[in-house]
Order: sequence, then structure tokens, then C-alpha cells
Amino acid sequence: MTASKALRALREAIVLEHLESENEQEFDSAVGAFDHPRCEIVSTGQVFDGREEFAGYYAHVRSALPDRRSRLVELHHADGAVIVELELEGTHAGSLGGEEPTGLPFRVRTTAFFVFDGARLIGKRVYGDRLGPAPALTS
Repeated sequence: MTASKALRALREAIVLEHLESENEQEFDSAVGAFDHPRCEIVSTGQVFDGREEFAGYYAHVRSALPDRRSRLVELHHADGAVIVELELEGTHAGSLGGEEPTGLPFRVRTTAFFVFDGARLIGKRVYGDRLGPAPALTS
């Protein structure tokens, strides 16, 4: 069943508020956007299920990428999801998964599926490079 225009608008607003909360490092608000917080990092197989685990994920990301920000590139609606393509940038100041931090700026594209049950945000599935931040792209 196709989501109504009003439901799509509500879902989009929830996702955009979540993304802005991440950029402002207001992680309680970012986690609070979810009815039951759940984040899957597909490239590593990591799943952060529940408020405490999801908050721990953000603490880890903040220490590794203290100035991380995302810029929305594309946003699409599906029947049960909002799909976003993001450009992430910041400084690789700490280890994300055992790699040595480079101390260099990075910019990388990623895709996230925000999964909904009606108007309830129930999951985030992130697709991106398993190897961590890449060197900055040149414009």
C-alpha cells in the first residue's frame, strides 16, 4: 500500500530532524526520533538495538569523527521507508573499527534507509564503505 502524501511528509520531517540532530551532536534527540531505536551498519554487520546501544554507537562515532557532519544529497520515499543519500565529512581523529586514525579530513557518500511502520520510525540501515573514512574528495 502506497503511503499518503501526509504520511510521506511526516516521515520526511522525522528523518530530516534526525539528521539535523546528528549534525548538531544532539544525540539524545537523534535517538529519540525512533519508536524503538535500532541502527544497522550493513558493511560491518553491527546492530545497535535499543536506546543504550544506539547512544553508545554515537559516543564511539563522536570520538572517532568529532566534527562529522552530513549533507543531504538525495531523498526518496518508498512504501515503508525514507531513503537518503548523504555526503559525510569531517576529520578521521580516532579509530572506527581498529584502523589507525589518519588525522585527515574525509568526505564520503553513504546511503541510509529509515524504516517505518506507519508513522513510527523503527530502524535505520546504513550502507557505506566498510573500510572507514576515505581521503577528502577534490572538487
